[in-house]
Amino acid sequence: MDASKASTFIGKLWDDEVVPHLTEYIKIPNKSPMFDKDWVRHGHMDAAVALLEKWARGKLASLPGSKLEVVRLPGRTPLIFIDVPALGAAARTDDCVLLYGHLDKQPEMTGWSEGLGPWTPVLRGDRLYGRGGADDGYAIFGALSALLALHQQGTPHARCVVMIEACEESGSPDLPYYVDHLAPRIGQPSLVVCLDSGCANYDQLWLTTSLRGMTGGELTVEVLTEGVHSGDASGVVPDSFRIVRQLLSRLEDPVTGAIVPRELYVDVPAERLEQARQCAEILGDEVFDKFPWTAGMHPVSSDRVELILNRTWRPQLAITGADGLPSLESAGNVLRPLTALKLSLRLPPTANGNQAGEYVKRLLEADPPYGAKVTFRLEKDGGGWNAPRLSEWLSTVVDQASKDAFGEPAAYMGEGGSIPFMGMLGEKFPRAQFLITGVLGPHSNAHGPNEFLHIPTGKKVSQVVAAVVAAHAQASGKDLT
Repeated sequence: MDASKASTFIGKLWDDEVVPHLTEYIKIPNKSPMFDKDWVRHGHMDAAVALLEKWARGKLASLPGSKLEVVRLPGRTPLIFIDVPALGAAARTDDCVLLYGHLDKQPEMTGWSEGLGPWTPVLRGDRLYGRGGADDGYAIFGALSALLALHQQGTPHARCVVMIEACEESGSPDLPYYVDHLAPRIGQPSLVVCLDSGCANYDQLWLTTSLRGMTGGELTVEVLTEGVHSGDASGVVPDSFRIVRQLLSRLEDPVTGAIVPRELYVDVPAERLEQARQCAEILGDEVFDKFPWTAGMHPVSSDRVELILNRTWRPQLAITGADGLPSLESAGNVLRPLTALKLSLRLPPTANGNQAGEYVKRLLEADPPYGAKVTFRLEKDGGGWNAPRLSEWLSTVVDQASKDAFGEPAAYMGEGGSIPFMGMLGEKFPRAQFLITGVLGPHSNAHGPNEFLHIPTGKKVSQVVAAVVAAHAQASGKDLT
């Protein structure tokens, strides 16, 4: 593949078609089912599917023999399935490259800057603001841009399967059913490309080496059947918030933020420790400078390596929601009957998500202070993922492809987020190679306010994918692992 020609082709395609379509996609509030229980009736998910499907079908003429189907299993979110035949590549008939992304979105979140909003696409320079453009609406465009670039040059590639799911932000509960349903049509991927991850800067290609798992749910502490006058009850009835603080201290050190139970830790592999050190050298203060700190705030540690390990290989707790707490303007002198918190616990990549969740439930519900009614309702259960070692052919091509597209060699780092699909695929296809990358770089703020897609990075990542798929075809006669 001629990298310069691919760059020109992909750049024009993005400017002419991809960015305008992503602009329309951002307008659609297709929240993941966890955040929109009535998603079927609202129709936003179907609208997003229709938009992406129409564009993709229009490009299939340039990918002869390709087929697209919107697969709909009963009671499940839809999935876009595209099968692109091999081009001049002699490989096993069941071999393929599997390219993955998702089209569902996180909810709105508050705090968007003036003129910006989750469903209001705004193009400012190289940034396209709005919910879902970077996470992960661009994926189908990036995947097909790469394949179209190869066909434009007549560059051979293996059969490629593109799968775009619609419930990743809910933990991908429907995806295993689709993978099983489509197994005969998928075959045995020897290369998996996922475009739903992050990048530590916009200067080079970043490959994700691991993903944390997660567990969590709703912790509720009840002390009364109804609220009572605080002057009458305080000092007699223990405050539910204080009990919540006690329970959380079983799980998290309130001073350091370190998770207390050693049962939730794993040994960090030596290779990942070394990669963390390398990332700290590359990034310097960018390890923490990317966050929108309040004036005077600083990170939990001055050791950049420790910060990277905290973010990628250690369990960490976040409180993501609360109930039972009136707004400030409505808060009277009442001792409230209950406090409820939403807990999100990130887990090390190799920890068992199910076992960790059950452990946390037992930890929080055991021996409730003062006999309070304590319940922890598990909502999330996702295992993490630790990438297999890159084969020589893949390591070589990603480094060169990064230099061709970005002008810098590739870098490697674990991600703190979760992509449930990766762990599942790792189990189903243990001999596959994985290229996990994405466009979520500094300040792109997925899930939060002011999310944006850095358009030049989207173009360059598409170019890298094209180079890797082309190299895969050349290596397919050898041992791809």
